[in-house]
Amino acid sequence: MRHSFSITELCQALGVSRSGYHAAATRIPGRRKAANAQLLVHMNSIHADRHTRCYGSPRMTRQLHALGLGCSENRIARLMHALGLRARPRKPFRPKTTRPDHAAHPSPNLLARAGAPTAPGTHLLSDITYIPTREGWLYLAIVLDLFSRSILGWKLADSLHTDVVTGALRRALVTGIVAPDALFHSDRGCQYTASATRSLLARNGLRQSMSAAGYCYDNAFAESAFASLKSELLDDGSPFPTKAAASTAIFDYLETFYNRRRLHSSLGYQSQQPSSTLTSKPSTPR
Repeated sequence: MRHSFSITELCQALGVSRSGYHAAATRIPGRRKAANAQLLVHMNSIHADRHTRCYGSPRMTRQLHALGLGCSENRIARLMHALGLRARPRKPFRPKTTRPDHAAHPSPNLLARAGAPTAPGTHLLSDITYIPTREGWLYLAIVLDLFSRSILGWKLADSLHTDVVTGALRRALVTGIVAPDALFHSDRGCQYTASATRSLLARNGLRQSMSAAGYCYDNAFAESAFASLKSELLDDGSPFPTKAAASTAIFDYLETFYNRRRLHSSLGYQSQQPSSTLTSKPSTPR
């Protein structure tokens, strides 16, 4: 408003002194303000990334620490609020049971009494989710290592045939991370009780484990991975425009971000365990 009013008139209207106005206009920013400005530059850069734009203040703080910037989580939360940066919210976990094959005999729940894993590849979790596209549904099966939270194998398919599970399992087996006599846990879906799945598990020495009927919280880690994928990839829950776009986005998310860079709260806000800790030798599934 300086083109319509004098500085003196404006200072009087706002209740500040003219000398105070000039001092503020020429004052060199303090250390705290300069540090905040530096943090805001990095925070904007992190939130502009196609994957880390989903980060809230806990992960944002750890990401800034990794860049060598000292800050507290409360400070980052205040700066994010002032800047309008928000984590992408996740929908609450509502378990849905997979359609079981009532004629098949379910495997016992070995995971419930196995205890926490102490090495990679000993406790595997598997599940299937729906991926919406404007061309129809896709189905994603994963095999997750409970120790490192790494997705060792995955497969995307147009149908819910057993091949979607066996394909993901074969990919996990060729990594060489799966330990002998590893536990393979899932729900009681017909894809997991199918003879093809059980035969592949038996040939490779894996022990099958299944959740109790109607109770899939044992598989909550796999469900959590799916919830992260959907909330961090799908804008406002909208479906992918095409199946090809969904396939490209999921490959990019799983292989370049989730398995390499994403900070996991269950691992103390670290990315997955480094590959140097994985000592198993490569094997070929039979």
